[in-house]
Amino acid sequence: MNSFVQTMKPRIRSFRESMYLLARNKLSLFALIILVILVLGAIFAPYIVPYPEDFYDAVHTNEQLLPPSAEHWMGTDELGRDIFSRVVYGARISLTAALAAVGLSLLIGIPLGAIAGSFGGWVDNVIMRITDVFLSFPPLLLAIAMVALLGSSLNNAVLAIALSWWPWYTRLIRGQAISVKERKFVQAAETIGTSRARIIFKHIIPNCISPVIVQASMDIGGVILTVASLSFLGLGAQLPTPEWGLMISTGRRFFPDSWWYCIFPGIAIFITVLCFNLLGDAIREILDPKTRKN
Repeated sequence: MNSFVQTMKPRIRSFRESMYLLARNKLSLFALIILVILVLGAIFAPYIVPYPEDFYDAVHTNEQLLPPSAEHWMGTDELGRDIFSRVVYGARISLTAALAAVGLSLLIGIPLGAIAGSFGGWVDNVIMRITDVFLSFPPLLLAIAMVALLGSSLNNAVLAIALSWWPWYTRLIRGQAISVKERKFVQAAETIGTSRARIIFKHIIPNCISPVIVQASMDIGGVILTVASLSFLGLGAQLPTPEWGLMISTGRRFFPDSWWYCIFPGIAIFITVLCFNLLGDAIREILDPKTRKN
């Protein structure tokens, strides 16, 4: 019991220091609060929105394109569906898609980068040349080409984004791995005959992960924009899915007369991306002592 308490004390102290640094940065704290509200809203959307039946293909012919009011806070669309309800539920779709794309990118990029940096030689050359090929294309353009090949759907859009995003993590991890593998604890593990796989996954990757966490937290906002862009172009989510980019694409036909149709999903994208960027800055400050402000 005493050993468990002694083990937990440094972790508790580190957590308290992280919370202090986060609380000191008012903008980042505000961003975290907004994101927590957004996540909770996405999780409990069917129970908190006024018109859960409007998530997909409900039709209210007598309430088409109504402006914002006390009954419909963000107005209605061309089928009479409540835009507020659809925007709240759209947070679930956008956040899930972004987290899935970033998570899949990490699953591909982290092991490849660690292997390249650890082995060096021809292994490093092969992995990095493949990485360079992917990096030679703009991520959005590459994602568009992949979705066009795979077919238009939200799942294919997530897969395409992951396949166009992983090289950034591979390059980042490789640089860290080259530095970490020269440290004494890695050399000691090699000396006692520890397997290469165990060294990579037990020693190198855990000591390279901090900058990746920072990058991934900031990339979530960019991936949300990419998902929205693909849906706007008709290559991501398909009707009647209440995805933010798709809602803007559909609503542009009624702009500017029914301005609320495009504006409110756009505001949701703007606020979400901004909050993830602010939170990423805070995480970088917490994980990297060199960037901490006095």
